[in-house]
Amino acid sequence: MPAWRRAELKTELKSTKVNPLIGRREITFEIEGPATPSRAEVRREIAVALRAELDQVWVRRMETGTGTNTTVGLAHVYDDAARGRDFEPQHIIDRNVKAFEQPAEAKEEGD
Repeated sequence: MPAWRRAELKTELKSTKVNPLIGRREITFEIEGPATPSRAEVRREIAVALRAELDQVWVRRMETGTGTNTTVGLAHVYDDAARGRDFEPQHIIDRNVKAFEQPAEAKEEGD
């Protein structure tokens, strides 16, 4: 991983909406860094910020404006990981799971 990718990401949680019926928190976030972070990095940052398990966090949307170093988006943090898999659409689950599988596969190919 290049040194510029290892730079600290500045994470700011803009708003939190609690949805007790579903058992989740809907988080609006803003992340500043030297480059657009991967979905896996965003998921990890939000899990650390909220002291949640990684499998409870699902990144729904993230956008980086042209010419900026700021990424804004929406994530859902569930009270129970199984509940998250029940409520999140399959394409969101695929995107979040795939984000963690890619680095491992690339590492194996390099060995």
